[in-house]
Amino acid sequence: MLVVKSVGSLIALFILTNALGKKQINQLNMFDYVIGISIGNVVAEMTVNKEVVFFDGIIVMTVYSLTSLFISYITSKSIILRRLISGTPITIIDNGRIIQKGLVSSKLDINELLEEARLSGFFDISEIEYAFMESNGKISFLPKSKYKSLTPNDVKMKVPFKGICTNVIIDGKIMNNNLKSIKKTKEWLITRLKNLKYENIDNLLLVTVDTNEKITVFEKNVDSNFYGNYE
Repeated sequence: MLVVKSVGSLIALFILTNALGKKQINQLNMFDYVIGISIGNVVAEMTVNKEVVFFDGIIVMTVYSLTSLFISYITSKSIILRRLISGTPITIIDNGRIIQKGLVSSKLDINELLEEARLSGFFDISEIEYAFMESNGKISFLPKSKYKSLTPNDVKMKVPFKGICTNVIIDGKIMNNNLKSIKKTKEWLITRLKNLKYENIDNLLLVTVDTNEKITVFEKNVDSNFYGNYE
């Protein structure tokens, strides 16, 4: 019975989680986090507590999930409710100055701020112009202009559009649906690979094609697993 309840509760949790969406842990706001903990506690009680009726637990989980969906809906319609429930960003660094009030509101100390800055690639905090604690608890940093990396736009450089690479072979298997999405055929792919001296598809770990039809090949059972980009 315990095994049945465990499997049943996991299936129910999987279905409800999919219904709620696929936010990452660091994207959850406080309300989402509380709902997640609550549902997790219900699942645990359903599994190990014999006094908890299985379907009662399902009802409670469903109510929590529907509440979360309702809150998501109303916060998408109302800025005031969104700020009340999800919170608003807190300024931690403003114009290069550390805002102590922001640190207090964010429940951060200076060492934690320095650690977060290092994790974001800033080993000298004087390089930061602005920093904000977002509503999901993540800190966003904006470097000072003179420390920003140059982009092609900054130097008026034109770069060709690359787009998204499509995986056409994965672990020796041709991805026919992916080929169709880029309007290519299996025969086209095999011909291109033969021209590049790849006769046995089973030996290929990954093959990608970009929007310019450039093929990248990764082979199995080699030290580098990489054999360059090909036009």
